[in-house]
Amino acid sequence: MKEEDSEKEDETIKEGDDIILYLDSKRKYLVKIIPHQTVHTHRGYIKLDEVIGKRYGAKIKSHMGKEFHILRPRIRDYILKSRRATQIIYPKDIALIINFAGIGPGSKVIEAGTGSGALTIALAYHVQPNGKIYSYEIKEENIEVAKRNVGRAGLLDYVQFKNRDVNEGFDEKNMDAVILDLATPWLIIDKAYEALKDAGILVSYSPTIEQIIKTAETLRANHFTDIECIECIIRRYKVKREETRPETRMIGHTGYILFATKTIRDEKDEE
Repeated sequence: MKEEDSEKEDETIKEGDDIILYLDSKRKYLVKIIPHQTVHTHRGYIKLDEVIGKRYGAKIKSHMGKEFHILRPRIRDYILKSRRATQIIYPKDIALIINFAGIGPGSKVIEAGTGSGALTIALAYHVQPNGKIYSYEIKEENIEVAKRNVGRAGLLDYVQFKNRDVNEGFDEKNMDAVILDLATPWLIIDKAYEALKDAGILVSYSPTIEQIIKTAETLRANHFTDIECIECIIRRYKVKREETRPETRMIGHTGYILFATKTIRDEKDEE
């Protein structure tokens, strides 16, 4: 078989694959290909048997004749379409967390507050093939939801879930980063310090500025430096000739992201 033909075969959609059925920017459906099943939408139904054998990027029509594009899911799709037991951290904030914390292949990261696993999915995707995420969550029911979401994205091998109260501390040491998504992150700063490697990065995500102020003050008192707070707001645009303008609706404030770097204690501080 020619190399070109082999590459085309790899693009062919098979049983068990995930796809995005794209109608428009507001209506996208994340679907697993299961034979003999049907996806119902307000613009008609689509038989999944008819999707098998097509290639990503192809088109398919519903029984009402409405055209859908068959697209390959991205990590953001697994995040936004995940089942939610709690409010999730949005991709816009996740991108900043990963970039500013320097998380990449091989990174070892503690996540305190698993929630529904949205951030967990993105972290696991970026630390593969030899990194690891240690995700702490006090509510067992949240862990079960997160496991299903991370498993749907095919990333369970890169995550170890722990049903633990982080006030008891972390098992791991020499972590590249510790990410806190907690109501009272300032109470965990000393625990995070012990878990981080020298010059490791602490990230704290909070919805209110009062939480950020308390956390920043605690960081300064506990040997962290390069403290930086960011709020990320995205403004989408409708792009059409003679009609281009900002969209009427937008996701404004979601949370504040605080970054800090661990420094080594002076000898006098150890006494």
